[in-house]
Amino acid sequence: MSPDPRPVPAPAAVDPAGEPGDREVCADSYAVEADVFADEPAVEPEAGAEAGGAAAGGAEAGGAAPARRGRGAFGFALAAIALLTISFALRPGASSVGPLLDPISEAFGRGETYGGLLTAMPGLCFGVIGLLAVPVAKRLGLTGSIVVAIGIAALGLALRPLSGGGAVFALLTVLALAGPALGNVLVPAWVKRHGGSRTVALMTMYSIVLAAGGTAGTLFSVPIAEAAPDGWRTALGVWSLGAAVPALVWLLVLRRTGHDFQPPAGGGRAPGSLLRSPMAIALTITFGLQSMHAYIQMGWTPSILADAGLAPATAGALASVSFACGMLGGLVMPMVIARVRNLQPIMLAMGVLTASGYAGLLLAPGTAPLLWMLLLGIGGFVFPATIALLPARTRDARVTARLSGMVQPVGYMLAAIGPFAVGLAHEALAGWTAILVVLLVLSLVMGAVAWKASAARMVDDELAPAA
Repeated sequence: MSPDPRPVPAPAAVDPAGEPGDREVCADSYAVEADVFADEPAVEPEAGAEAGGAAAGGAEAGGAAPARRGRGAFGFALAAIALLTISFALRPGASSVGPLLDPISEAFGRGETYGGLLTAMPGLCFGVIGLLAVPVAKRLGLTGSIVVAIGIAALGLALRPLSGGGAVFALLTVLALAGPALGNVLVPAWVKRHGGSRTVALMTMYSIVLAAGGTAGTLFSVPIAEAAPDGWRTALGVWSLGAAVPALVWLLVLRRTGHDFQPPAGGGRAPGSLLRSPMAIALTITFGLQSMHAYIQMGWTPSILADAGLAPATAGALASVSFACGMLGGLVMPMVIARVRNLQPIMLAMGVLTASGYAGLLLAPGTAPLLWMLLLGIGGFVFPATIALLPARTRDARVTARLSGMVQPVGYMLAAIGPFAVGLAHEALAGWTAILVVLLVLSLVMGAVAWKASAARMVDDELAPAA
């Protein structure tokens, strides 16, 4: 399905109650700024050329400056390659640890509480460090900040396998996750800033490859560890190579974009606190609950399946199925959001499917583990849906950056509680029954909040001062 070729519409009409109609929001989803992926330079519009509050051609949409030759007008091919490489590199540093928890903990003489800490660290780092993303981007630009982020990730991933103790390993894990923490927030805003008419295509690509990177980390960690002389150390260190490539590509992109975090017209900031937006709050809670499920599944489903009698390699491969489903979700959900008026039943159904997967692991974990992983994976479409809603439910790239800077860091901090709590609970209870019951209930809560988060509204409208 090709991206919508229509010009950028004016802001959606708002009824007296403040609710934009479904049709207007559908038309406004992925409304974009000037298409800076065109090979020819962008043409600067005449001063004052506006229509319905949106600048002609979208060049001033959201207060962004028009692209200049040699900076914004770089080709779609370079943008696509850059997005492919960064998307793949954002997840293996986190997802590769879960299948290797036992040998890592044994190497450092640690127990399940330490394993719970390691599985909680992605959410915690993504949350706390992600709060720095927007301030860093204001100083270095979106592209410059992404270059710094991927360089930090490559360094951490290269040094982590050399750890001689559990504390050093944990500290280097923070370093390895710091880069992805910044990238999580900045990449959707970068796509909104530079995507033009290709925003849907680029967000689809981002979601698919992000899931592919997470799947690769889970799927290949145990086989690499079993084949390599250094075991888990090699299995973790190999992912530093995947971070080196995007670092080089994004240096090329930086030469074309320069500083690309545009200040608001008049030197102010986009109006309104995100805490005034029910949509922003619902998106944050939805993202937090889904990320919690994702990191629990990443860190603990291999152990749940192994305790049910499956071999460790088989358990790791089955756990990767839910992440592989994320690639399908990344392909489908951005286009669904761009085309479907009422997303709410779809989002609610994903919560029910996630609960069904946990019910299967609770009642018959060894009977049909592939089915349970598929249910969890399809229910996990909430993640690419929420990521895709960040640009789809905003008009201004600065609002997108602020929304991403709230939804992802705060959501990840909520998510960090889950894996650590599972580690503590399993060590205390020596079983999975109570844990799976709680996860089942939280899945239904996620579906209910996702219903609110997917309403046909624009965050910009909720931030705008009342007329």
